Amino acid sequence: MATCWVPGAEGSGFGLDNLPYGVFSRATTEPRVGVRIGEYVLDLAAALREPEFAQSSLNAFLAAGSTAWRSTRAKVGGMLGSEAGRRHAEEYLVPLTEARLHLPFEVADFVDFYCSEDHASNVGRMFRPDQEPLKPNWRHLPVGYHGRSGTVVLSGGDIVRPHGQRKAPDAELPSFGPSERLDFEAELGFVVGTPSRFGSSVTTADFAEHVFGVVLVNDWSARDIQAWEYVPLGPFLGKSFATSISPWVVPLDALAAARVPGPVQEPEPLPYLQRVADWGLDLRMEVRVNDTVLSRPPYSRMYWTGDQMLAHLTSNGSPLRTGDLFASGTVSGMDRAERGSLLELSWAGTDPVTLADGSERTFLADGDTVTIGASAPGAGGSQVSLGAVTGTVRPVA
Repeated sequence: MATCWVPGAEGSGFGLDNLPYGVFSRATTEPRVGVRIGEYVLDLAAALREPEFAQSSLNAFLAAGSTAWRSTRAKVGGMLGSEAGRRHAEEYLVPLTEARLHLPFEVADFVDFYCSEDHASNVGRMFRPDQEPLKPNWRHLPVGYHGRSGTVVLSGGDIVRPHGQRKAPDAELPSFGPSERLDFEAELGFVVGTPSRFGSSVTTADFAEHVFGVVLVNDWSARDIQAWEYVPLGPFLGKSFATSISPWVVPLDALAAARVPGPVQEPEPLPYLQRVADWGLDLRMEVRVNDTVLSRPPYSRMYWTGDQMLAHLTSNGSPLRTGDLFASGTVSGMDRAERGSLLELSWAGTDPVTLADGSERTFLADGDTVTIGASAPGAGGSQVSLGAVTGTVRPVA
């Protein structure tokens, strides 16, 4: 493997085997596309002088397709991994401390799935204790819902506690006010580059031709609003107020060493959902509230994999658009220390978690900062970092 000449890049999680894309600006420049390497950003608009990088989003580059993605990755890797490349590219490195990060792509549509068997089973046990945890359809298709793309926001911002209608179990009528059960959900998001035709579907085999890469997602959830509104049509205002994503889009090619077989599926999925390649991912996630690590959800246990999500998403002929984002749903594991939401960690508010300062939480308090990070194995024993997605809860002004 080539050696990177950028100081501190090797061993940082943002070395040559990662090269994630984002959008940044400086005090003297407009937003443009860059690639993170260590604690620097390579200004692609200046280094490559191609028009799709002198843009305020990745969308033009995403739309260029997989051949362009791989060609650019090879060029950037060559510049950052050779002395000849150093002579050309070094002047275009920007320290992260001088870069302001922006939402990396214009979100076209947003779909959120429900693909963790452990999470879905936990929710079933909490709210339907006398029934089977999973609904009859769950093992036949990846359940999902359409979200609101206009409330997908960049990591690091404030999340204003939403107002909504909710009804306490012992109340005769609903009331309206700020959510009292605000939650996080640790998820992985898939970013679509190449669109598809209206009326056509995308097969599991074509996953990597349409999906460029991944981001970390926190699908903030107002559980009390959600519980009252979701019957009979599903999540709505309890979900659509904010969804945070990480600033760096990690290409699928950077996750080659992290690919693993998905879990055995019984019953066997219908033909359009059958896997032809391994798109399970060995991601090591970590959820932190303030200074306390609450859980480490294992993404490799996700029952439905990204290729199956994409195939189901388009199976009715719904077209893909450049900038579409679809998320995995909450990532959870078998043990309490692997649960990806406070709903599960506190078992619907009945079993509080204790933070490092001694305070307890069943759901999020104003001022709480949630950080979701993840890493994956890279080539030759290295680590590929997905960075982090953060957000701080603020009260309504």
